[in-house]
Amino acid sequence: MFYNTNNSFQGRVIWLFGRPCAGKTTIGNRLAETLRNLNYPVITLDGDELRGTINRDLGFSADDRHENIRRSAEMARVLAKKGIFVVCSFVTPTNKLRHLINEILPDVPCELIFIDTSLEECKRRDTKGHYMQAQTGVINDFTGVGSPFEEPVGEHHILNTKYLNIEDAVKKCLGFILP
Repeated sequence: MFYNTNNSFQGRVIWLFGRPCAGKTTIGNRLAETLRNLNYPVITLDGDELRGTINRDLGFSADDRHENIRRSAEMARVLAKKGIFVVCSFVTPTNKLRHLINEILPDVPCELIFIDTSLEECKRRDTKGHYMQAQTGVINDFTGVGSPFEEPVGEHHILNTKYLNIEDAVKKCLGFILP
């Protein structure tokens, strides 16, 4: 277990980011299940779920994307300070947004993990048809089509899903976050 200087359990944030349909939610949910089985208190925060609830007033403009990540990171910070492992799954398409997460979480252990999946593979996995809708103009500002996804720079871990199945991806995540 992780303890802070007050000898109470120290939560942490595990922020999975990558293109839409990269596997963030799938890996995040399996990681959370594994952590629960190891008796860690854990909760997941998923971009799609939060956009349907506390962030439903936000669109996909640059300002709205910033506010979506800001609110979500603030929520993750509060939960982690209460001793919970917070597994976050958000596209987080720009380096500026990734930097914002680190600014919000200076006093909470946080691991940013890039779910590196090719655009072609993300399109193949897209069961909701969002990429096709974006290509035909039905959806505007969709990341990877109408809005860019910046390759990450800076400190983060990488999970290349071309070479990892779900079990191996979760094992690698555990290696990033557990001693």
